[in-house]
Amino acid sequence: MAGVEIKQVGDRILFTVKVVPASSRTAMAGEMEGMLKVKVQAPPEKGKANDCLLAFLAGKLGVRKNAVEITSGMSHPVKQIAVQGLTVAGAKEKLSCI
Repeated sequence: MAGVEIKQVGDRILFTVKVVPASSRTAMAGEMEGMLKVKVQAPPEKGKANDCLLAFLAGKLGVRKNAVEITSGMSHPVKQIAVQGLTVAGAKEKLSCI
């Protein structure tokens, strides 16, 4: 999945995620038009899907949950994600699907 675009900006990386809420389980679902596609089990209400996404990405990337931030798209299925203290190479290795 070489199509997922990850950029290094200072001490953080940025990438775009397409979220599919209310799925049967939380898991990576591949790549779509340069974005990482992630299914989350939580429903899209009161920030539950966003919290689930942040916790899932933090676990996959091996960082604290507060190191992962949604910088845009809080109420939209396409979100810009920033991760503090991780390199592009480190992210690609940990997300092994990219």
